Amino acid sequence: MEQVTNQETPKFNFPTEIIDLPSKGLLYPKDNPLSSGKVEIRYMTAAHEDILTNQSYIEKGTVLDKLMQALIVSPINYDDIIVGDKNAIMISCRVLGYGKHYSFTYNGQEETIDLTSLTDKKFDESIITPGVNEFKFDLPNTSNTITFKILTHADEKNIDAELAGLKKIKKDSSPELSTRLKYIITSVNGDRTPKSIRDFVDNHLLAMDSRALREYIKKVQPDIDLTFFPDRSDKSVNIPIGLNFFWPDSN
Repeated sequence: MEQVTNQETPKFNFPTEIIDLPSKGLLYPKDNPLSSGKVEIRYMTAAHEDILTNQSYIEKGTVLDKLMQALIVSPINYDDIIVGDKNAIMISCRVLGYGKHYSFTYNGQEETIDLTSLTDKKFDESIITPGVNEFKFDLPNTSNTITFKILTHADEKNIDAELAGLKKIKKDSSPELSTRLKYIITSVNGDRTPKSIRDFVDNHLLAMDSRALREYIKKVQPDIDLTFFPDRSDKSVNIPIGLNFFWPDSN
């Protein structure tokens, strides 16, 4: 009789890391896993690199989001993540995938950044109601009071879809700023109807107030500081991030 030997499938341990979110979870409802202020992500494997070469994802501009979704272990809804927290996850995924050093060319100069040296932006926690993603702001040049929110990944997708639709209607149209404001603002003088908010942005929001609002949002929005100081410069600029951010050897 032939003897059959049972061979167990080898088990491999896939290491993960717990990362802290810039928001500390304060902007998410208590029943949302993101309210813990932490997310578990896995180290990249060769299979994850296939995502980076997926032409469909690249053409749609979703390749980095697809990669991060594949690397996140925590049971979260990716659409719920605010933009600043998503930036922090992206940096951590890059470090775990290809190391902490990121080299790129800026103004003809070769620059190398230690990604682990990037820090979270400071924000005033006292103005946050835990579990509520909404802030109040009095427009400085008018008597209008608005409330606004920090955009989530779902908001970003909706904005991109709306802009793409507007582009089809009018190819030369580029209303990105006003469209984003329509998603950022949640009420005007207590009125929360989308129609009123859109009318306000299109016809009543002064350029000076729009600028003041955007500057205030930068101050209160939890995020990771993605700026650096080029050689011989005392002014900071944003770190350029493209597909080669996750694939250093790509052209």
